[in-house]
Amino acid sequence: MKVSREQVAEHRKAIMVAAARLFRQRGFDDVTVAEVMQEAGLTHGAFYGYFPSKEALIAEAVGHALPFAPGAATPRTRAVQFADGYLSARHRDNRATSCLFSSLGTEAARGSADLRHAMTESVRLRINHIEAEVQGDTPREKRRAAIAAWSAMVGAIVLARIVNDEKLSKEILSETRASLPLA
Repeated sequence: MKVSREQVAEHRKAIMVAAARLFRQRGFDDVTVAEVMQEAGLTHGAFYGYFPSKEALIAEAVGHALPFAPGAATPRTRAVQFADGYLSARHRDNRATSCLFSSLGTEAARGSADLRHAMTESVRLRINHIEAEVQGDTPREKRRAAIAAWSAMVGAIVLARIVNDEKLSKEILSETRASLPLA
């Protein structure tokens, strides 16, 4: 049975969504192509009709899931609201839909050139988003504060997930939020 172009596009998107969710939960190496395809509701054998390799899937799935993929619209959420949601226990606990940088950052650093390029552009756009609202007297001060704020936010989520003390985990999140130069 022949599949329409629309169905092919829907299947491809379902594969990327499933892959991004599974990669965030378990990492790139601990997820198989068969598991991605099962999660997407498709057969393992169909995978290579959509992607030439798992590495190609990783690059596309992550690029698709990035909040600021190249060519994406400017964020509508204010930086202060973004920080409040990002540095929350809800975000910390929901790895399947959480930030790709805090979930997959160290793995992505060893990824393909395409994957690293997509993540680089998303980092650049997130920093620009924060820079537009961060406190600072000069453009250089605002840029520095935006980079520090984004770095602190990602690091705080990583640390809050690592510790096995709920009180300390919440303290890491709340104190990082309180330290950010966002009004």
